[in-house]
Amino acid sequence: MAQSKYIRFDWAMKRLLRNKVNFGVLEGLLTTLLGERITIQKLMENSIEDSQDKFSFANMIVTNEKQETFWIEIQNHNEYAYFERTIFDISQCLYNYITSKSNCYKVCKVYSVNIVYFTLGHGTDIVYHGKTEFRGIHNGELLELSPFQKQTFKVNEVSQLYPEYYILKVNDFNRVAKTPLEEWIYYLNTGDVPEGASAPGLEEVKERLKLDRMTKTELDAYYRHLDNIVILRDNIFTEREEGRAEGRAEGRAEGRAEGRVEGRVEGERIKQLEIARNLKKLGLNTEAICQATGLSPQEVESL
Repeated sequence: MAQSKYIRFDWAMKRLLRNKVNFGVLEGLLTTLLGERITIQKLMENSIEDSQDKFSFANMIVTNEKQETFWIEIQNHNEYAYFERTIFDISQCLYNYITSKSNCYKVCKVYSVNIVYFTLGHGTDIVYHGKTEFRGIHNGELLELSPFQKQTFKVNEVSQLYPEYYILKVNDFNRVAKTPLEEWIYYLNTGDVPEGASAPGLEEVKERLKLDRMTKTELDAYYRHLDNIVILRDNIFTEREEGRAEGRAEGRAEGRAEGRVEGRVEGERIKQLEIARNLKKLGLNTEAICQATGLSPQEVESL
């Protein structure tokens, strides 16, 4: 594959997309994913980047076409405990929202968008959506809002009050992009924009995220970032293989140890039974044989 002309999203998210003039890229991704026009109003100060290229995330206040306000968190992690990390980050986001004394009180919905560049869980899809629902344990009935709650909260379902999660498993995409969302997945995976792409935000990618717009210093840092990604993936693969090998070795060792213990136990039992037979031939009663061998009366009687 020819080298891409565009900057990868994971790098752009760390260095470029926090600039307001580049918000169109993030807005395009969110518009495509959520199925409604999204406009970023503010990028929150607690957005983080990691110097070792392990993760970055951005918290932002956005509005839709109805001028409803949402809090969206985009995560780009590369680590084992991803599900747990997602729970922690969204909980922290909610804590900041609840305790804030600013206009964040107006936020009515939280989305967690997770862009995953490694194998996560077991599944064949490339985009997963999760939300909170409550169902009766006896009849499976979905718990719904009362008319008063619908009017008060301005939503129709309980799940709309809770955070929603999107997981984009971009590394698993290996087909021709046919939809706007697949065009975005293709870019997130390869760092290139598919020919004829029409998804919102990808025109901004082609305009603002060109490699030839970067200075030599920026390019050097960018290529170090790509090298770090390769090294990190190799380390994770090596650790997994070493873990499997260690587990197999431990399993074999434990199996041998257990076998030796079981063998000794079985040998002692055979010896006890043989002694009991001999004592029984000598005419000792059952109680005396039990005391001498440790066998039960039923075991002695069956000899």
